Amino acid sequence: MEYNTIKSNWQLFRTTISDQTKGVPMPPYEKEYPKDSVLIDLVPSNEINIGTRPVYETIIKRRSRRHFTEKPLTLMELSYLLICTQGIIKPQRPMFRTSPSGGARHGLETYLYVENVEGVEKALYRYLPIEHKLLWIGNKPKEDLTEALAGQDFGPAVTFIWSVIPYRIAWRYSHAAEKLALLDVGHVCQNLYIACEAAGMGTCAIGAYFQEKLDKFLSIDGKKELAIYASPVGKTKE
Repeated sequence: MEYNTIKSNWQLFRTTISDQTKGVPMPPYEKEYPKDSVLIDLVPSNEINIGTRPVYETIIKRRSRRHFTEKPLTLMELSYLLICTQGIIKPQRPMFRTSPSGGARHGLETYLYVENVEGVEKALYRYLPIEHKLLWIGNKPKEDLTEALAGQDFGPAVTFIWSVIPYRIAWRYSHAAEKLALLDVGHVCQNLYIACEAAGMGTCAIGAYFQEKLDKFLSIDGKKELAIYASPVGKTKE
């Protein structure tokens, strides 16, 4: 086993003509959606007033937390977590967000299976970072998600699920896209950990899942877009 995805392959990048170099139009930073879709407004970043615990204290206390209370998340808390993980801080090109991404390509999409958030129907959603809204996808059985996550269900208020659109990265970085996607999702999930810890919530990243089942749950094709990581979130007793 050679673990090629983990290895640096910049020599290939330097000898490959990327689609960007060829003049191919840049892929969009966000998937399109029907204009008649159901959208839910989130709390704007300038109105967020939680998550003020000092950075050092937050990092020292960070843990993977698998036991949650039945207390719901507020819409502000959910908005705060989305801003901390994929929020846009510079809407121009390149589009800078609250988590780093190689070349600011941001190949990830954020899905949310909401179970216990005040004012939000139990369903599957996708976060629209440009609009800072939730896009309703559909009412999906929780049992299907649990099965896709290899039987793991910690009773969260919401489960974050990230997918990647590889071409969004490969457009510029060709052969390095897989490695960069894995780095990017690690940055995003760590932001979720720190944000949760700073605001009285907890999370536990899940890397064990069944690819085809999780792709199907998200209604994505598993080729142009595929699931890559998940992390349930809820209120903790501490």
